[in-house]
Amino acid sequence: MNILLTKFETPFETTPFDKVSNADFLPALKEAIDIAKAQITKIKSNPEKPTFNNVCEALEEVGKEVKTVAGVFFNLHSAESNDELQNIAKEFSPMMTEYYNDISLDLELFEKIKVVYDQKDSLNLTEEEMMLLTKQYKSFTRNGALLNDSDKEKLREISKELSSLSLEFGDHVLEETKKYIKVIDDESLLAGLPEGLKEAAALKAKEKGHEGKWAFTLEYPSYVPATTYLDNRELREELYRAFTSKASKDDDLDNQEIVKKIANLRFEKAKLLGYDSHAHFVLEERMAEAPAKVEEFLKNLLDKAKPVAIKEMEELKAFASENGGPSADEFMPWDYAYYAEKLKLQKFNLDDELLKPYFKLENVIKGVFGVANKLFGLKFKKRRDIPVYHDEVMAYEVLDENDRHVSVFYADFFPREGKRAGAWMTSYREQHLSGKNDIRPHVSIVCNFTKPTETKPSLLTFNEVTTLFHEFGHALHGMLSKVKYESLSGTNVYWDFVELPSQVLENWAYEKECLDLFAKHYETGEKIPEEYIQRLKDSANFHEGRSTLRQLSFGLLDMSWHNGNPTEIKDVVKHEKEAMAPAEVLPTIEESVMSCSFGHIFQGGYSAGYYSYKWAEVLDADAFEAFKETGIFNKETAESFRDNILAKGGSLHPMELYKNFRGKEPTPEALLKRAGLL
Repeated sequence: MNILLTKFETPFETTPFDKVSNADFLPALKEAIDIAKAQITKIKSNPEKPTFNNVCEALEEVGKEVKTVAGVFFNLHSAESNDELQNIAKEFSPMMTEYYNDISLDLELFEKIKVVYDQKDSLNLTEEEMMLLTKQYKSFTRNGALLNDSDKEKLREISKELSSLSLEFGDHVLEETKKYIKVIDDESLLAGLPEGLKEAAALKAKEKGHEGKWAFTLEYPSYVPATTYLDNRELREELYRAFTSKASKDDDLDNQEIVKKIANLRFEKAKLLGYDSHAHFVLEERMAEAPAKVEEFLKNLLDKAKPVAIKEMEELKAFASENGGPSADEFMPWDYAYYAEKLKLQKFNLDDELLKPYFKLENVIKGVFGVANKLFGLKFKKRRDIPVYHDEVMAYEVLDENDRHVSVFYADFFPREGKRAGAWMTSYREQHLSGKNDIRPHVSIVCNFTKPTETKPSLLTFNEVTTLFHEFGHALHGMLSKVKYESLSGTNVYWDFVELPSQVLENWAYEKECLDLFAKHYETGEKIPEEYIQRLKDSANFHEGRSTLRQLSFGLLDMSWHNGNPTEIKDVVKHEKEAMAPAEVLPTIEESVMSCSFGHIFQGGYSAGYYSYKWAEVLDADAFEAFKETGIFNKETAESFRDNILAKGGSLHPMELYKNFRGKEPTPEALLKRAGLL
């Protein structure tokens, strides 16, 4: 029997990573799909009249084995990939697409759901049951159940091709990132780089077989410090050009044609389903509801942020030329992080190097655990008996204040080959009820932080601290779920709502009451000085105009690919430059192409949804006001946030959930005030 299809004989039935091999995945998926098909046949052949129970609840139970196998596979494909796994993905991914197509295009099954849906108002369903029924009905209509046979076949082909293309897109970006290395043998070229970062560059060189030298790669913990601190402008330029031209070099890893194909196929699929564009299709199931509302939202923020950003750039350019740097006319994107860091230091007497000693990774982990304890009574117990997929991964049992089991939590913090860049939260098992049993979730966060060196522990930049709080906020959403149905639990919510729990938690990282829990100097143990916290707060809005524009430029680029007909786009570079122009305040570099490595929209689930980061900021700024009014660790406010938002998953419309917590709809005022853009 395939291990992935057996009951896992591990603590809390966690994935037995130590026993799973790559060879298990395809046979397990094939068998799991056969089991699911038999379950669907049983629903369809049931002679009794269709009811909520024998159709909708029965369908909710279908394919649990498929979810398990796919969950393990795709998580490893992101966090611990290798050539063999990437090859398996080429077969695995289309099989998954075909499986979902078989369900969503099954007319007999849809007709049974439609019978139940048509009498929904007389069935006396709970809110969560009504949400499940509506979601199931829409998942059929939005996936082609009402199409004729030839259009259904077309839709199948499109879905299959999209699935392969997005995998290929991601593989290209990963290969490009792995391929690039800049080896330095002249130490004088490293002037400006702090000692700890120099040590990390030496460790990177050693890992890559260049002992006694220094190396930079395109992984964030290597690239970002290099472009922030290196005095050598040519070196910063070389790294910047390599980083921003990933997968766009007219070679076998070039993604330009893939990007166009993905956009065109999404458009074709939307038209087939009766929508004006991919954005119209996507946004029907979002809080924003329609592309016009998103475009208006982005434009309003752009109007507020651009004048601020222009002033910020004028000040920065003047500062650079006064301090021996390029003149205002010659100031380039690779100068931005370098001089911004220096200006920030001059204005606030604060930089990453000053703060990092207070943010030892282990202490920051204790910090987020402490916040979860003070807010929700959670306790985290390290478990060495829970199998993990890499020896750097840590596993915890999460308990409530009465020592009852809440969840399993995995944390994976360092970059390595085969792990994609960035940070994300994911789950191996989602919370749901099985009969009377509350099946608790297995949740994981994956990050790419600076590794410990031979003389220093992993010391985080403040940006990495907020990243950890962010991903941990997503994890809490998964861990504290308390709903009936798996498809509505945890982070299974509207995409422009999913960032609220993660972004709201970042606010705690700026508060003295929170920082006092964990921000201690890694050598002396002294607490972070109060004046540093004040400077941190004062500097929180430093270049907020420019960073808002940066986020908006990504949102504009996303909408430019998806709100309209992309078949007219012949030149990716030209199209991108035009789309992002309204939000640019620095010269654009000809070979820089964001689209070709924009994994959020061409590989992840953010197509026509990148605006949701800013959308969720409106929610999070408004929500945090509630905590500030009562105290950031106020138990009643925390309980209300847990019970009305975190525990409810997608069991109600997000605006209803939000109003239940806050008593009113959010307004952008709190965000604009916090960001200093009013």
